[in-house]
Amino acid sequence: MPISNAFRKRLFAVLPKIILNFGTPFILYDIEGIKETYKALAACFEELQYNNFFAVKATPEPYILEIMRDLGCGFDCSSIPELLMVRKIGAKPEDIMFTSNNTSEQEFEVAAADGGCILNLDDISLIDQVPKMPERICFRYNPGPARSGNVIIGDPVESKYGVPDEDIIEAYARAKERGAAIFGLHAMICSNELNYEYLAENANMLINVARRLYDELGIELEFINIGGGIGIPYKPEDEPVDIIRMGSRITEIMKHFENDIGYMPKLYTESGRYITGPHGVLVMSVQNIMNKYRKYIGTDACMNANMRPAMYGAHHEISALGKQTTTSKEVVDVVGSLCENNDKFAIQRVLPKLKIGDILIQDDVGAHSVAMGFNYNGRLRPKQLALEYSTVHCIRRKQVPEDLDITLQGGDVGKTIQLHQELKGVSHEQTKQIT
Repeated sequence: MPISNAFRKRLFAVLPKIILNFGTPFILYDIEGIKETYKALAACFEELQYNNFFAVKATPEPYILEIMRDLGCGFDCSSIPELLMVRKIGAKPEDIMFTSNNTSEQEFEVAAADGGCILNLDDISLIDQVPKMPERICFRYNPGPARSGNVIIGDPVESKYGVPDEDIIEAYARAKERGAAIFGLHAMICSNELNYEYLAENANMLINVARRLYDELGIELEFINIGGGIGIPYKPEDEPVDIIRMGSRITEIMKHFENDIGYMPKLYTESGRYITGPHGVLVMSVQNIMNKYRKYIGTDACMNANMRPAMYGAHHEISALGKQTTTSKEVVDVVGSLCENNDKFAIQRVLPKLKIGDILIQDDVGAHSVAMGFNYNGRLRPKQLALEYSTVHCIRRKQVPEDLDITLQGGDVGKTIQLHQELKGVSHEQTKQIT
């Protein structure tokens, strides 16, 4: 879906000046829109003890994370660098959830450092691997065949994530034996979901597990975390999630549980895409126009600025600055310059007739876009800007070639070991296979 009229009005009025000062390509975030979207989401749960743990993976930019912190959000982290990033901006231990997956010993150590965090374990086998069980622990739940996933997350039965239903009670019992005393429950079984009823059912699913934990172990959960997964309408025909009805239904579920059991856990989400996704654009210039079986519009950006079309075949609306009323149209592929044929922002898309130097704006890239980028072909990631009221800040500079030289010094670079003793008695042919 095209960006909001409010964002478009703010952006297009100043875009020529921004381009004059910063050049293209760049990602630009609308800070005002981000704040308004979060406040509207939080308002849907005003009758509950609610907080959102912003999914750092969606938009791992310290400037954006500081805004989320100031709005009162916590942070959902899934790696050591993400943990370090949010701690650096001042996130408190109780505001950090580390959603563990295939967790290493080093990750457990960093998660426990600096006051720790809310450790969210992904499998029952990890209980014995936690060096010291924290007082507060959470488990990620996988309902298996009881629920269906969607195209991004996949079928829960085939998912590598979460404690299976048959193990969930034992997982809490074993964590309790190791010293855990405060418990949470988490699930993330969908991504970019537009059906509010499906999202509300995630709360109902976890509440049913909460009943079992109370009945069988006497555990009163501190919180349930229904994950993220609230989608945004990328296509013009998509309807946005009805967050008001979603909030009303989840509130009803939580209050019904309180009436039955006698307590109400806090409600957490970990929305990232819903908050920042619609409030980011990729601005790029047309640098080539090519005809070979079909027409190609070559831009000065490539898919390291927005991975979603290449990775998921995702649709992102594209517009041309100053050509909103143009009636002359053509069908084109909009492409980057990588040596990969899937380096395409749009395939057989109807756009205004373009010329070299025209400016293209790709919508809805505020989450899971440049965050998934890479440096294949040595291509450099673009700068990132923030539009905040009447000011534009550069919040991340464009990469330069020197940034790709970081492996030339430090770490294990230059380290050599001799293997002669280990290879004694090994044949020449075997040695060749080893080396």
